[in-house]
Amino acid sequence: MAEQEESRATAYTTLADGEDFRHELEIKRSRFITVLRRSPNEDAARSLVTELRKEFHDAGHHCSAFVLGPDRDVQRSSDDGEPSGTAGIPMLEALIKRETQPGVTDLSDVSAVVVRYFGGILLGAGGLVRAYSESVSAALDSAPLVQRRRLRICAIPVAHQAAGRLENDLRSAGFVMAGTSYESSRAILRLAIADDAQEILNAGERVAAMTAGSSEIHTEGTEWVDLPA
Repeated sequence: MAEQEESRATAYTTLADGEDFRHELEIKRSRFITVLRRSPNEDAARSLVTELRKEFHDAGHHCSAFVLGPDRDVQRSSDDGEPSGTAGIPMLEALIKRETQPGVTDLSDVSAVVVRYFGGILLGAGGLVRAYSESVSAALDSAPLVQRRRLRICAIPVAHQAAGRLENDLRSAGFVMAGTSYESSRAILRLAIADDAQEILNAGERVAAMTAGSSEIHTEGTEWVDLPA
């Protein structure tokens, strides 16, 4: 997406692609059902609330929070009828303050909805804040996460007869290949490299050494890819 290509951040952590992740807590007889969804945009994040209102139509509250974008510049929350500031904001803080590595808080493209069934015992404002925060944090404790990184695609023109050997050498050196195309007079090998000027310079030097200076890399566009967290 264009907004991701122009972002300041070149990596962030998000949910693994796939089905929604669910987790349930019971606190003083109230049920707190947390649903996490990977959401690439605001429409996807809001659709989770709509779907869960239908699924849990008899619940008292469907509180929500989401953080979006590599730079985490879209942040929204809703108390959905709970006392102001006791649900949505604690949920949002549980998302944005989540440490994905020691000292790193970069979770994004995640929407969270906590469905509450009232159990008959009032929790008070402080109790609600703790309950909604804990619900999201507990769900994140066991949710599958991945690192999403922006990689620069770099093209390497090479003679047909040298393409296979060079590709093997690049793979052996640890480079991530992003495909090969064949033209009438040459082949084009493509690498996916961290979108960092020094990394690209280092890759260019490696390619020059492997080809005795006969080939060089040319930067193209970028792609966002999921890597193990």
